Amino acid sequence: MSDAGTVHVHTEKRTTWITLDRPPLNVIDIPMMQSLSKVLYDVTGRSDFIVFQGAGEKGFCSGVEVRDHVPERVREMLAGFHGIFRQLWRADCITIASVHGYCLGGGCELASFCDFVISGESAFFGQPEIRLGCFPPVAMVLYPHLVGPRAAMHLLLTGRTFSAAEAFQMGLVTRVVADDSVKQEVDCLLTELRSLSPLILRRLRRELWRDCGLDFEKLLSEAEEMYLNEVMTTEDAAEGVRAFIEKRAPVWKGR
Repeated sequence: MSDAGTVHVHTEKRTTWITLDRPPLNVIDIPMMQSLSKVLYDVTGRSDFIVFQGAGEKGFCSGVEVRDHVPERVREMLAGFHGIFRQLWRADCITIASVHGYCLGGGCELASFCDFVISGESAFFGQPEIRLGCFPPVAMVLYPHLVGPRAAMHLLLTGRTFSAAEAFQMGLVTRVVADDSVKQEVDCLLTELRSLSPLILRRLRRELWRDCGLDFEKLLSEAEEMYLNEVMTTEDAAEGVRAFIEKRAPVWKGR
């Protein structure tokens, strides 16, 4: 487990930019989760807007470190990763994902959880967890409300990747622009939002989620219970993680 990942933070005009920086693909490991949690704790209440972005040319984030899914670390990993979403759910901030390149697994969950997702046209999205013999609890809870049950089934049960255009058609992405225009588009959106009442924005955001009928924290707790006690205890889950680490095709046993 590497602790080489860094979370960069820059705040101005009541906007906090959070940059994931763990080359080459900004995969999130447990130390990065701890850093993200601390950053969110520090900036919540002091920022009206939070923008997530990935460092480097290859992508936003390619997910959560697979080596943290092993039995001795999986509970710590899940608590740390899901703690970030619980913080965001409770926070009264408008969130924006600025996406380029790879946006997969836990990175796709983090981007999709944001209120706005601005994507470069060559980015691609996906939840490949099923190919490792597991599933993404946040996506399982969130996606039926974001994209509808049918598209959520397609995303989660196939594990395939989707272009930015396809993700936009599903409703996973707010806007797709030229790759070199993503930051400009995010800046334009921030200018528009800053002209509005932050108080009313926060209250409307909360009401919109309530009208969707999403009891996120309750459903996430139920998904966690299933993940830890019904999925990660199976031979297939262990085989999927082991096969990924060993760079080979998994041999499923159906138990």
